[in-house]
Amino acid sequence: MSTFHFQQFSVLQKHSGMKICTDAVLFGAMAPVNQDDQVLDIGTGTGVLALMSAQLGAAKVTAVELTLEAFKEADINFNNSPWAAQLEAVHQDIQSFAITADRQYDLIISNPPFFENHLKTINALRNTARHTDQLPFADLIGITGQLLSPQGLFYLLIPTHTVAKFSAQALAAGFYLINQTDFRGYAHNETKVSVLTFSRIAAALTSRLLTIYESRNVYSQDAETYLADFLLRFAKDQPK
Repeated sequence: MSTFHFQQFSVLQKHSGMKICTDAVLFGAMAPVNQDDQVLDIGTGTGVLALMSAQLGAAKVTAVELTLEAFKEADINFNNSPWAAQLEAVHQDIQSFAITADRQYDLIISNPPFFENHLKTINALRNTARHTDQLPFADLIGITGQLLSPQGLFYLLIPTHTVAKFSAQALAAGFYLINQTDFRGYAHNETKVSVLTFSRIAAALTSRLLTIYESRNVYSQDAETYLADFLLRFAKDQPK
Protein backbone atom coordinates (compact mmCIF):
# COMPACT_ATOMS: atom_id res chain seq x y z
CA MET A 1 0.00 0.00 0.00
CA SER A 2 1.77 3.17 -1.19
CA THR A 3 -0.54 5.55 0.75
CA PHE A 4 -1.80 5.02 4.28
CA HIS A 5 -4.88 7.03 5.19
CA PHE A 6 -5.56 8.34 8.68
CA GLN A 7 -8.60 10.28 9.84
CA GLN A 8 -7.07 13.73 9.33
CA PHE A 9 -4.11 13.09 7.01
CA SER A 10 -2.57 10.61 4.60
CA VAL A 11 0.97 9.26 4.36
CA LEU A 12 2.60 8.54 1.03
CA GLN A 13 5.17 5.79 1.69
CA LYS A 14 6.15 4.39 -1.67
CA HIS A 15 9.87 5.12 -1.42
CA SER A 16 10.52 5.25 2.32
CA GLY A 17 12.65 2.52 3.88
CA MET A 18 10.19 1.82 6.69
CA LYS A 19 6.45 1.61 6.13
CA ILE A 20 3.64 2.43 8.54
CA CYS A 21 3.36 -0.18 11.29
CA THR A 22 1.14 -0.54 14.34
CA ASP A 23 3.97 -0.13 16.87
CA ALA A 24 5.05 3.19 15.36
CA VAL A 25 1.50 4.53 15.09
CA LEU A 26 0.72 3.62 18.69
CA PHE A 27 4.02 5.19 19.75
CA GLY A 28 3.07 8.40 17.93
CA ALA A 29 -0.42 8.44 19.41
CA MET A 30 1.03 8.19 22.93
CA ALA A 31 3.55 10.98 22.44
CA PRO A 32 3.68 13.41 25.41
CA VAL A 33 2.98 16.47 23.27
CA ASN A 34 1.85 19.59 25.09
CA GLN A 35 0.01 22.40 23.38
CA ASP A 36 2.41 24.79 21.66
CA ASP A 37 5.45 22.50 22.03
CA GLN A 38 8.44 22.87 19.77
CA VAL A 39 9.10 19.28 18.62
CA LEU A 40 12.09 17.69 16.88
CA ASP A 41 11.55 14.39 15.07
CA ILE A 42 14.88 12.62 14.45
CA GLY A 43 14.78 10.30 11.45
CA THR A 44 11.26 11.18 10.39
CA GLY A 45 10.94 8.69 7.51
CA THR A 46 7.48 9.15 6.05
CA GLY A 47 6.82 11.94 8.55
CA VAL A 48 4.07 10.06 10.36
CA LEU A 49 5.31 10.87 13.87
CA ALA A 50 5.67 14.54 12.99
CA LEU A 51 2.15 14.60 11.57
CA MET A 52 0.74 12.92 14.67
CA SER A 53 2.58 15.41 16.88
CA ALA A 54 1.02 18.27 14.92
CA GLN A 55 -2.43 16.73 15.34
CA LEU A 56 -1.76 16.43 19.08
CA GLY A 57 -1.17 20.19 19.27
CA ALA A 58 2.51 20.90 18.68
CA ALA A 59 3.14 24.47 17.57
CA LYS A 60 6.09 23.54 15.36
CA VAL A 61 7.59 20.22 14.31
CA THR A 62 11.00 20.04 12.68
CA ALA A 63 11.49 16.65 11.03
CA VAL A 64 15.03 15.66 10.06
CA GLU A 65 15.62 12.86 7.55
CA LEU A 66 18.87 11.50 6.14
CA THR A 67 17.65 9.76 2.98
CA LEU A 68 16.52 11.88 0.05
CA GLU A 69 13.68 9.54 -0.93
CA ALA A 70 12.08 9.60 2.51
CA PHE A 71 12.61 13.35 2.88
CA LYS A 72 10.76 14.01 -0.38
CA GLU A 73 7.82 11.87 0.70
CA ALA A 74 7.69 13.46 4.15
CA ASP A 75 7.70 16.92 2.57
CA ILE A 76 4.79 15.95 0.32
CA ASN A 77 2.92 14.47 3.27
CA PHE A 78 3.44 17.64 5.31
CA ASN A 79 2.30 19.95 2.51
CA ASN A 80 -0.82 17.86 1.94
CA SER A 81 -1.78 17.88 5.63
CA PRO A 82 -3.87 20.38 7.61
CA TRP A 83 -0.69 21.50 9.43
CA ALA A 84 1.59 22.45 6.53
CA ALA A 85 2.54 25.72 8.23
CA GLN A 86 3.64 23.95 11.42
CA LEU A 87 5.68 21.18 9.80
CA GLU A 88 9.18 21.48 8.38
CA ALA A 89 11.08 18.66 6.68
CA VAL A 90 14.88 18.92 6.67
CA HIS A 91 17.09 16.77 4.42
CA GLN A 92 20.22 16.36 6.53
CA ASP A 93 21.91 13.95 8.88
CA ILE A 94 21.08 14.82 12.47
CA GLN A 95 24.75 15.23 13.39
CA SER A 96 25.16 18.07 10.87
CA PHE A 97 21.78 19.53 11.79
CA ALA A 98 22.81 19.73 15.44
CA ILE A 99 25.96 21.69 14.61
CA THR A 100 24.01 24.60 13.14
CA ALA A 101 20.79 24.33 15.19
CA ASP A 102 19.82 27.65 16.75
CA ARG A 103 17.13 26.51 19.14
CA GLN A 104 16.23 23.91 21.73
CA TYR A 105 13.11 21.76 21.71
CA ASP A 106 10.44 20.92 24.27
CA LEU A 107 10.13 17.36 22.98
CA ILE A 108 12.49 15.22 20.93
CA ILE A 109 10.95 12.10 19.44
CA SER A 110 12.62 9.29 17.54
CA ASN A 111 11.93 5.81 16.26
CA PRO A 112 15.64 5.30 15.61
CA PRO A 113 17.57 2.64 13.73
CA PHE A 114 18.35 0.01 16.33
CA PHE A 115 20.03 -3.08 14.84
CA GLU A 116 23.70 -3.51 15.76
CA ASN A 117 25.84 -6.14 14.02
CA HIS A 118 22.83 -7.77 12.34
CA LEU A 119 22.69 -9.17 8.83
CA LYS A 120 21.41 -6.61 6.37
CA THR A 121 19.01 -6.89 3.46
CA ILE A 122 19.68 -5.90 -0.13
CA ASN A 123 17.36 -2.90 0.37
CA ALA A 124 19.68 0.03 1.09
CA LEU A 125 16.88 2.34 2.26
CA ARG A 126 15.60 -0.25 4.72
CA ASN A 127 19.12 -0.83 6.02
CA THR A 128 19.55 2.88 6.72
CA ALA A 129 16.20 3.01 8.50
CA ARG A 130 16.85 -0.05 10.67
CA HIS A 131 20.59 -0.20 11.44
CA THR A 132 22.64 2.03 13.74
CA ASP A 133 25.49 2.65 11.30
CA GLN A 134 24.40 6.25 10.62
CA LEU A 135 23.05 7.01 14.10
CA PRO A 136 24.72 5.13 17.00
CA PHE A 137 22.92 5.37 20.33
CA ALA A 138 25.76 7.49 21.73
CA ASP A 139 25.27 10.05 18.95
CA LEU A 140 21.51 10.13 19.48
CA ILE A 141 21.89 10.72 23.20
CA GLY A 142 24.60 13.35 22.75
CA ILE A 143 22.60 15.27 20.17
CA THR A 144 19.53 15.15 22.39
CA GLY A 145 21.62 16.56 25.22
CA GLN A 146 22.49 19.51 23.01
CA LEU A 147 19.06 20.17 21.51
CA LEU A 148 16.61 19.40 24.32
CA SER A 149 15.45 22.24 26.55
CA PRO A 150 16.19 21.91 30.30
CA GLN A 151 12.58 20.97 31.06
CA GLY A 152 12.09 18.96 27.87
CA LEU A 153 11.34 15.28 27.28
CA PHE A 154 13.15 12.72 25.13
CA TYR A 155 10.74 10.12 23.76
CA LEU A 156 11.70 7.08 21.73
CA LEU A 157 10.78 3.56 20.61
CA ILE A 158 13.41 0.81 20.78
CA PRO A 159 13.50 -2.99 21.10
CA THR A 160 12.97 -4.13 24.67
CA HIS A 161 16.25 -6.04 24.73
CA THR A 162 18.17 -2.77 24.19
CA VAL A 163 16.45 -0.81 26.99
CA ALA A 164 19.03 -1.56 29.70
CA LYS A 165 21.97 -0.61 27.49
CA PHE A 166 20.33 2.56 26.17
CA SER A 167 19.11 3.66 29.61
CA ALA A 168 22.58 3.25 31.10
CA GLN A 169 24.10 5.39 28.34
CA ALA A 170 21.35 7.98 28.77
CA LEU A 171 21.81 8.12 32.55
CA ALA A 172 25.54 8.70 32.10
CA ALA A 173 24.59 11.71 29.97
CA GLY A 174 22.21 13.08 32.60
CA PHE A 175 18.89 11.64 31.37
CA TYR A 176 16.59 9.81 33.76
CA LEU A 177 14.15 7.18 32.51
CA ILE A 178 10.80 8.29 33.92
CA ASN A 179 8.34 6.22 31.89
CA GLN A 180 8.51 2.85 30.15
CA THR A 181 5.67 1.17 28.28
CA ASP A 182 6.37 -2.28 26.86
CA PHE A 183 4.33 -3.38 23.84
CA ARG A 184 3.27 -6.94 23.14
CA GLY A 185 1.04 -8.02 20.29
CA TYR A 186 -1.23 -10.45 22.14
CA ALA A 187 -1.52 -11.51 25.77
CA HIS A 188 0.47 -14.68 25.06
CA ASN A 189 3.34 -12.81 23.35
CA GLU A 190 6.55 -11.57 24.88
CA THR A 191 7.31 -7.87 24.63
CA LYS A 192 9.36 -6.80 21.61
CA VAL A 193 9.52 -3.01 21.73
CA SER A 194 9.42 -0.41 24.48
CA VAL A 195 8.38 3.22 24.57
CA LEU A 196 10.73 5.25 26.75
CA THR A 197 10.49 8.78 28.10
CA PHE A 198 13.58 10.47 29.51
CA SER A 199 13.94 13.72 31.44
CA ARG A 200 16.81 15.67 32.94
CA ILE A 201 14.69 15.90 36.10
CA ALA A 202 14.84 12.77 38.24
CA ALA A 203 11.51 11.10 39.02
CA ALA A 204 10.23 7.69 40.02
CA LEU A 205 9.99 5.35 37.05
CA THR A 206 6.47 4.54 35.89
CA SER A 207 6.29 1.29 33.93
CA ARG A 208 3.51 -0.75 32.40
CA LEU A 209 2.72 -3.43 29.85
CA LEU A 210 0.38 -2.66 26.95
CA THR A 211 -1.20 -5.48 24.94
CA ILE A 212 -2.12 -4.24 21.47
CA TYR A 213 -4.64 -6.87 20.31
CA GLU A 214 -7.38 -8.79 22.10
CA SER A 215 -7.71 -11.10 19.09
CA ARG A 216 -6.99 -11.02 15.39
CA ASN A 217 -7.79 -7.53 14.01
CA VAL A 218 -9.39 -6.53 17.32
CA TYR A 219 -7.51 -3.87 19.29
CA SER A 220 -7.39 -3.93 23.07
CA GLN A 221 -9.21 -1.17 24.92
CA ASP A 222 -5.89 0.38 25.93
CA ALA A 223 -4.67 0.52 22.33
CA GLU A 224 -8.01 1.80 21.03
CA THR A 225 -7.96 4.63 23.57
CA TYR A 226 -4.80 6.00 22.00
CA LEU A 227 -5.61 5.19 18.37
CA ALA A 228 -9.24 6.37 18.36
CA ASP A 229 -8.43 9.84 17.00
CA PHE A 230 -6.07 8.57 14.29
CA LEU A 231 -7.06 5.32 12.60
CA LEU A 232 -9.88 5.37 10.07
CA ARG A 233 -11.50 2.31 11.59
CA PHE A 234 -12.33 4.36 14.70
CA ALA A 235 -13.73 7.37 12.87
CA LYS A 236 -17.28 8.11 13.99
CA ASP A 237 -18.57 8.12 10.41
CA GLN A 238 -16.79 4.87 9.46
CA PRO A 239 -17.93 1.29 10.10
CA LYS A 240 -15.92 -0.51 12.76
